[in-house]
Amino acid sequence: MLPPRPSSFAVPLAAFLSRPALPHGGPDRVWMVRRRTVALAALAFGVLSLWASAATWFIVFRDEALARFMERQGAMQYAYEERISALRARLDRVATQKLLEQDGVETRLADLAGRQVALENRQAMLTSLAEQAGGAPGAIGEDGMGGPAGGWPARDIRPVPSAMPFAPVPVPEPTPEALGLRTDAEDVAPAPSPGVTSRMATLANALDGLEARQSQAVGRLAAGSRSEAARLRGVMAETGLDARRFAAVRGGGIGGPLVPAGSGPFESAVLMAQRDLGERDSLRRIIGALPVRRPMAVDGGLSSTFGYRADPFTRGLALHTGIDLRGESGAPARATAAGTVTLADYSGGYGNMVEIDHGHGLVTRYAHLSAITVVSGQAVAAGQMVGRVGSTGRSTGTHLHYETRIDGEPVDPQRFLRAGARLAAR
Repeated sequence: MLPPRPSSFAVPLAAFLSRPALPHGGPDRVWMVRRRTVALAALAFGVLSLWASAATWFIVFRDEALARFMERQGAMQYAYEERISALRARLDRVATQKLLEQDGVETRLADLAGRQVALENRQAMLTSLAEQAGGAPGAIGEDGMGGPAGGWPARDIRPVPSAMPFAPVPVPEPTPEALGLRTDAEDVAPAPSPGVTSRMATLANALDGLEARQSQAVGRLAAGSRSEAARLRGVMAETGLDARRFAAVRGGGIGGPLVPAGSGPFESAVLMAQRDLGERDSLRRIIGALPVRRPMAVDGGLSSTFGYRADPFTRGLALHTGIDLRGESGAPARATAAGTVTLADYSGGYGNMVEIDHGHGLVTRYAHLSAITVVSGQAVAAGQMVGRVGSTGRSTGTHLHYETRIDGEPVDPQRFLRAGARLAAR
């Protein structure tokens, strides 16, 4: 007899499948087949339901998922692009900084090279100043009196200090070529290094030192020329003459293209130094033309001064227009300055006399000579022998009568001799 059929499909599938198998060929076999068929159908239905549910979920939520996916992808792309942009901006900043540093190095090198050129130009100015400070040609002779050294024989030279001692002028040191600042743009390194920066700083310090030393050299030259000019003005004052009397008239014109040399403090100092040196050289030339030497290298002093005295013959008051210098008969009488002989002959009470015109109204006379060694019209140099000491003319004994005249009027020769002594003193 067959078991009762279940009234519904409420029997669990597991219980249904777990029922013991019936013997082959019986009704249970048929039921088992049916049961398996139903189970497979239920399983297929379940799978189809799941598939349908998944398909329905995908259809419903696909757009939202795709939008979220695209949003995530977009965010990742934006973040990547922002990072790339930041790296590119940083790279641009670094490249710009390198270019600026390179431009700065090139600018500093160009500035240093320009400073070196300026220093070389300043050195040329200093060299010219040093040459001018060393002495104007023909102004003051090596003996300091406007004549050549050795104008008097050594045996006749009086043992006195040098007539015009001048301190040696320090020659400014040249700009060292070892700096090597002149360079072309292609020689500049593309990127500066700490070594390059340090070397440029060292070069800048060296140039600063050179500029300072050059300025000091100009100051020393200017101070020396001012001091020398002041001393020479004192010598001129000793003679009682005005320097404007000796203002030379320049021959010919001067000119040329304008080539400015700058207008900074250094150039102004050089210009002032040149003016001071010009004044000094002018005074040297003037004093070099004055009769400030002694007319005898060796003399026994004054036997009569300039001015009023008792005449040696009449014993009455008379004007002595010169000074009388004691000396041995035949001793050389020498020109006290360069000039032109205007008289070389016997002249009354002067006896044998030589008169020399030194220009600018200055005349000197050498009288009572025993012999005359020059002729009228002859040009003589300072220190050149013009005659020999004697006692010709109105004279009581061997001596040299020496006169100085300005514009035809006799003046005391000792004014010029004192000026010469002042030149010899430092």
